[in-house]
Amino acid sequence: MGRSSIDLYANEVGAAFPDIKSFAAYVGGSPTNICVGAQRLGLRTTLLTAVGADPVGDFIVQFLRRERVDTQYIPRKANRRTSAVILGIEPPDRFPLVFYRDNCADNALDIDDVTGAPVQDCRIFEFAGTNLSQEPCRSATLFAAQRAREAGVRVVFDIDFRPDQWHDPRAFGHNVRAALPLVDVVIGTQDEINAANLDEARQISLTHQQVSDARVRGNVLHAVEWMLRLGPEAIVEKRGREGARVHLAGAAPIEAPGYAVEVQNILGAGDAFAAGFIYGQIQGWSWRKSMRMGNACGAIVVTRHGCANFMPTLPEVLAFVSGRGGL
Repeated sequence: MGRSSIDLYANEVGAAFPDIKSFAAYVGGSPTNICVGAQRLGLRTTLLTAVGADPVGDFIVQFLRRERVDTQYIPRKANRRTSAVILGIEPPDRFPLVFYRDNCADNALDIDDVTGAPVQDCRIFEFAGTNLSQEPCRSATLFAAQRAREAGVRVVFDIDFRPDQWHDPRAFGHNVRAALPLVDVVIGTQDEINAANLDEARQISLTHQQVSDARVRGNVLHAVEWMLRLGPEAIVEKRGREGARVHLAGAAPIEAPGYAVEVQNILGAGDAFAAGFIYGQIQGWSWRKSMRMGNACGAIVVTRHGCANFMPTLPEVLAFVSGRGGL
């Protein structure tokens, strides 16, 4: 459940943003990427997002149908626009992006949309932190997580912190804390985990850009311990090229090494990780093997141009890991 968008990726890899001459049109948005990634691995997925009554919405829905993602619960929101994102690609470490989400359709998801969707009938319900940045989507998401939890569905929360989507970093932390009692597994980078744990006094002095640039490191273990006390069973920490590790209450972290590749574009790698990790959990795999699957999916996507359109299939992942130590 969450955002969807048309993603315009610069074709001129390495060009500064003002020098870009053309873009390739793909589909994106963290929950949408995860949904497509999990479907390509062989799971049955349903996406609860919203699009406008516009051609961009047609573009997204048509792509999802080609990917065999269930789209019957995607409402069209009158007087709302389908979201858009424009991205530059300047590897190895610059990937400037601009969100166009004013009056966007997926922020208008409401409780009626949730009651009409099979949230309580799935194996895993996943949602993104950006869902919590505006009403009515915030209340609808918390309602959906509660409904799923009460039905025995495993709830996965991807922190997905996009600073420019929040009017105040304190609002981000507050809403993460409100969601955690409804969640089984949290997925986030070290920076996202720390941002969610910032104390109020330090938050007041932060700008959005400082949080985005991860200048506030803190102690991730302290942040993890705090989050685990609020209810989740596990905190999965994404660590880029170093792989991932899972934190469980009262136990040492479980490490899962990453896979070395040459990076073209890091955007979408975390969503590919989540798709692979969720696939492993559905298969009943261990924490380590599930994270290794996520690491492999993320490593493949960073070598490609976009997000949802470039999620790997299960045969591609198995071929990739076969010469790299397996899962």
